[in-house]
Amino acid sequence: MVRLTFLGTAGGRFATITQMRYSGGIYLEDDVRVHIDPGPGALRNAWAMGLDPFRTDGILISHCHPDHYNDAEVLIEAMTRGGWEKRGILVGSHSVIDGKSDVGPAISRYHSSLPQNIFSLEAGDKVRIGNLLTEATPSVHNDPSTIGFRFTTSAGIVSYVSDTELTPDIIDVHASADLLVLSVVQPRGRFLPTHMSTDDAMEFVKWARPKLAVLTHLGINALKGDPKKEAEWIEEETGIPTISALDGMSISWGKEGEGPGGRSDPIRRIRGERAVDGERLFVVTRSKIPGSFEPRFPEDVLKRPKLDLGPDFDIDGSDDEKDD
Repeated sequence: MVRLTFLGTAGGRFATITQMRYSGGIYLEDDVRVHIDPGPGALRNAWAMGLDPFRTDGILISHCHPDHYNDAEVLIEAMTRGGWEKRGILVGSHSVIDGKSDVGPAISRYHSSLPQNIFSLEAGDKVRIGNLLTEATPSVHNDPSTIGFRFTTSAGIVSYVSDTELTPDIIDVHASADLLVLSVVQPRGRFLPTHMSTDDAMEFVKWARPKLAVLTHLGINALKGDPKKEAEWIEEETGIPTISALDGMSISWGKEGEGPGGRSDPIRRIRGERAVDGERLFVVTRSKIPGSFEPRFPEDVLKRPKLDLGPDFDIDGSDDEKDD
């Protein structure tokens, strides 16, 4: 079964600065676990939602703006068990990984050296993370190297559209996804260059025809309005089930067809119908991100190898004095 968990649904600088909602990105679980666009609060909210950053297999960053990459370096440290184990994959746009013009890089040379593999992608490039085939998709944004992601999962296609203006070519790349996740910064009737509004999202959904569309990365004007009604309007106009994500919401689907806990509804909850495609059922689970949580530290992470750093150093994985 595949599951997406929204660790934050705010987007744009002012919604992020004010934390009207969290901005921790999206966590995708299949046979592997990847964290997509880990903005401010990504680490904290992963722990709060019971997700273990030590077991993350990949970190994917669409472009070099802090609402998309802010927590990436500390999450790289977690993924690599504090830098003690060379594991995991870092994927990003050219601006994130290499720096491009006056943008980036977002990741220091030290942190770039920690994962097992690192990939700087442009539209059309593909990389495999375990069973998850990931294709970089085009975007038109003020970071010119911005990319989106199209994932081939065990349950179908998940398309993530990062910040972009609407173009026919971008719609074509994401057409017929099972689950389409759109970054929608502005509500209906408002325009911001190189970003999408609800009007744009409606056109995107109308032509891409996913089985389920989800709005996230909501800007401050969108959040001051009614994102739920914006999603309902898109569904009315297109006939495609559409929801606006909430902090802590998860969406799961696959042959099991059951949610991971919390209050679960089929996606056609408004009509009281089960939304079934063959044996697959999308289930939306609404779980709030806890305000407090019990910290956990997996015992296996403490089992670090003994290092020989010379006569003046004696560091061993069981040494309680070695915390950093």
